[in-house]
Amino acid sequence: MDVQLLLTALLLGIVEGLTEFLPISSTGHLIIVGDLLGYNDEASTVFKIVIQFAAILAVCWEYRERLIKVAVGLPREREAQRFVGLLFLGFLPAAVLGLMFHSVIKTVLFNPLTVATALVVGGLIILYVEKRAYRPRINTVEEMGWADAVKIGFAQALAMIPGTSRSGSTIMGGLIFGLSRKTAAEFSFFLAIPTMFAATVYDLYKNWGLLHAQDLPVFAIGFVASFLSAMVAVKTFIRFISNHTFIGFAWYRIVFGLIVLASWQFGLVDWSEPSF
Repeated sequence: MDVQLLLTALLLGIVEGLTEFLPISSTGHLIIVGDLLGYNDEASTVFKIVIQFAAILAVCWEYRERLIKVAVGLPREREAQRFVGLLFLGFLPAAVLGLMFHSVIKTVLFNPLTVATALVVGGLIILYVEKRAYRPRINTVEEMGWADAVKIGFAQALAMIPGTSRSGSTIMGGLIFGLSRKTAAEFSFFLAIPTMFAATVYDLYKNWGLLHAQDLPVFAIGFVASFLSAMVAVKTFIRFISNHTFIGFAWYRIVFGLIVLASWQFGLVDWSEPSF
């Protein structure tokens, strides 16, 4: 087994886990870092699906008590049924639009330059949202209405553009629509579970023929790295947003995106088109 490939898997797993639930775009980071490391072939397509699945499981583990309570109470408890209903309504826009435009987006937009542009634009949007008068009217997920879930669902659908960030779209959408910072982040995490599970299953179905037994060690290292780093990121992020704004993430996006665009403009890096 190629040691360099194993190290690449380790690094990309860490990148996925740390960025999946922060408003900085995990997909965008994987495209850029994968391109820099030369890992953007067909095998990398399935690898990225696997490490994304690991990040989902990390959130499920972090919120396992809440999820178990909902699952047990779903047949008879109205609160559990309402919670699932909110997630379903939030999930629906991305599911429908994803099925309609998945192939086009993968073919046309999955490249480092699109990602860099989306990172900059998304950073500017975060700065704009943070400068608005901020008076949340919803302080827990339980206080959300059906319309709130639908609106955040459409905000999440914007993340189909790589570099936009699924968590960034849902959290910023939540702030615009009146959710507190913590509530917006938590609903974003919960909404990630059905959304990312569905995307993982769909992508595996589309790319089943690319699965090979010899890739299992690479996938295993990436999976473990993604799971553990996602656990750290989720715990740290929830504590961080209790006392901080998202302005730091905005400037990170802008600077990172501008560096990628500048490296392309001046020929410092030959950003290739991903083969998937």
